[in-house]
Amino acid sequence: MGMAATPEKKVKDKVVAILKKHGVYYFFPATYGRGRSGVPDIICCVSGHFLGIECKAGKAVPTRLQERELHTIRMAGGSAFVIREEEIPLLEEIMVDYIREKSLTRVKAQNHAR
Repeated sequence: MGMAATPEKKVKDKVVAILKKHGVYYFFPATYGRGRSGVPDIICCVSGHFLGIECKAGKAVPTRLQERELHTIRMAGGSAFVIREEEIPLLEEIMVDYIREKSLTRVKAQNHAR
């Protein structure tokens, strides 16, 4: 018999469903004690944009190490944020915006090339 999904796992599953829907490249970094502590739960590339997503359930808050990693990603020019279950619809909007932005950039580049 399988184990019940944790509340955070449920948030991750919903995030992954949205990423898959939009054809976003993503992975779950596994550090196994060898990598950087605090790395976001999901690392993505959305239309050429680096994104780190930390999933939290309920009132859980990121650790200091997680906050540091989110900040470091932002300082490097990527995007990083914490998402909770009630914010899942916002993630859908963010994906659409990234994809639309990339499409608009392509159209502008094509227009300038003419």
